[in-house]
Amino acid sequence: MDTKKWEALLEAVELGSFTRAAGRLGLTQSGLTHMMNSLEKEVGFALLRRDRYGVRLTEAGERLLPSIRELLRASARLSGQIAAESGRRRESIRVAAYSSVCMHWLPTIVQQFRWAYPDASVDIRMGSVDEIYRWLQEGKVDVSFASRQDKGRYDWVPLWDDPLLAILPPDYPMGDRDSFPVQEFNGKEFLMPSLGFDLDILRVFEAHGVKPDIRENTLVQDAVVVSMVEHGLGVSILSQLVLQGRQDNVRTLPLDPPASRPMGIAVLSLEECSQAVRNFIDYSQRIVKELQG
Repeated sequence: MDTKKWEALLEAVELGSFTRAAGRLGLTQSGLTHMMNSLEKEVGFALLRRDRYGVRLTEAGERLLPSIRELLRASARLSGQIAAESGRRRESIRVAAYSSVCMHWLPTIVQQFRWAYPDASVDIRMGSVDEIYRWLQEGKVDVSFASRQDKGRYDWVPLWDDPLLAILPPDYPMGDRDSFPVQEFNGKEFLMPSLGFDLDILRVFEAHGVKPDIRENTLVQDAVVVSMVEHGLGVSILSQLVLQGRQDNVRTLPLDPPASRPMGIAVLSLEECSQAVRNFIDYSQRIVKELQG
C-alpha cells in the first residue's frame, strides 16, 4: 500500500484545503486530486468530504484514522531501520517544540548532542501544542517538547516545571507585594496567548473558579501579548521560559497560589524508540537541568 497517498490525505485534512496541502507537498492541485481519487478507488469508498467548509474526513475515513496513523508510524520506523542497516545516511532525530524551547533549550542540546554523536542529525519543527502532539501521533516526529496535555497515548519524560507569571502594565498598582493573587484576574480584561498556551492558563483559572474577561479576538502570540500589556490594554499570564531574556516594560509577579506548566518530552514509546532517540532524550534531561538550575 502506497503510504504517500495516506500521508497526502492526512495533510489535506490537517490543512482543510487541497490547494494548501498540494503546495506543502510540492504537488499541483490537480495532481493531489488525482492521487486522492485513486486512493478512494483502491479502498472502494469515499474517504474525504469536499464542500464549502473545506476538506474533511467522511465517517468511514474517521473510523480508519487510527489505523492510518499507525501505518504511517510503522512506515517511518521501517524506513529508519532500513537506512540505519544500509548505512546510506545518518540517523535523523525528528524533533517538534514550542518556539520558547527552540530558542532557549534546543541550541545547547543539539550542539552538545552533535559533539557526542556526530553521525546523528537533528531535524526541528516548531509548532503549536496541537500541531506538536498531532505530528507525534502521526509519526512525523520522534520526540515532542511541550507542556503535558491529554492528547492521545504517549510516554512522558519530565524536564522542568515552568513557573507561570502574571504580566501587568508598568503602572499597575501593586505596592510592595511579591506575588499576584489568581483571584485578582476576576473580571479583568485578559489577553490570552495563542499556540496552546491557553490550555495551561485555563486550567489555573478553572482550578480556582476565576473568570477574567477574555476577548476571543485577543488570542495572539506571546510577543504581541507582552506589547499589548505594556500599552495598558489588559493583563495576562506567561511562563518564565517564554519571558527568559526579554527586556520589556511590564511588571511580572509569581502567581498566588503558585502555578506552573509541566514541561517535558512526549514520545510514543520509550521501549520502541531507537538508541539515538534515547541518547537524545538523556542529553535533553541533563542539559535542561543545567540550564534551568
